[in-house]
Amino acid sequence: MQVSSAEKRVVVEATPAALATRVADRFLTRVRARTRNGRIAHIALTGGSMGGSVLSASAAHPRASDIDWSLVHFWWGDERFVPREHADRNSVQSRQALLDHIPVPAENVHEVAGSDDGLTLDEAAAAYAAELARFGNDENPWPSFAVCFLGVGPDGHIASLFPDRPEVTVTDAAALPVRNSPKPPPERVTLTRPVLNSSKRVWLVLTGADKASALGLALAGASYTSVPAAGAKGRKRTVFFVDEAAASEVSPDLIDQAY
Repeated sequence: MQVSSAEKRVVVEATPAALATRVADRFLTRVRARTRNGRIAHIALTGGSMGGSVLSASAAHPRASDIDWSLVHFWWGDERFVPREHADRNSVQSRQALLDHIPVPAENVHEVAGSDDGLTLDEAAAAYAAELARFGNDENPWPSFAVCFLGVGPDGHIASLFPDRPEVTVTDAAALPVRNSPKPPPERVTLTRPVLNSSKRVWLVLTGADKASALGLALAGASYTSVPAAGAKGRKRTVFFVDEAAASEVSPDLIDQAY
């Protein structure tokens, strides 16, 4: 079943496993449509258990072999500033779940520098902004993502934009260093709201009863400074993909079967 609130939509599946399969199917359909006529697709990935589950389901999907992966570029909405092969890295999790299983060229995978790459945290953020700018367009010094995946924390954070912190209000940079993160590890690099919200489609994936309050606040139009997920908005679509536990506080009259 599916839920819609204004331009925001919420797709609800019974379990996390069913949700991952649903999102993977939608993802591959969207990438296939984007690249079918030779167009480039830029995709922003997220970490976390559901981010990995969606990518694993995508790797196992029969439609994965129908896509010309040389036309797809992968980025991350945020990254933990730890050694490049550390298990906490979102990019490591993404490679294990999907990227190592598809014929995507290495130059199409745009990782944030690791803490062992000889850059400071500030330099890593600046380098990522510069890499984004290489694929910028007439509107912005960064690519417009065909799909931007975001996880949502129980506190409503997205990427590494945490509630009531200065990073969530920054509009004059593409990537920022994050220090003293309320969620470990303490040092991170994050994309900013203007980059995330210039995406054609923003897909927020969240499961579990501990996310129900954040989902309710995001749909109710809470302040994005206090609930960053409330400020996530794609230019064409904003979809919350959730399981029934996370959807427990969503009003039944918002259900929409059309999406």
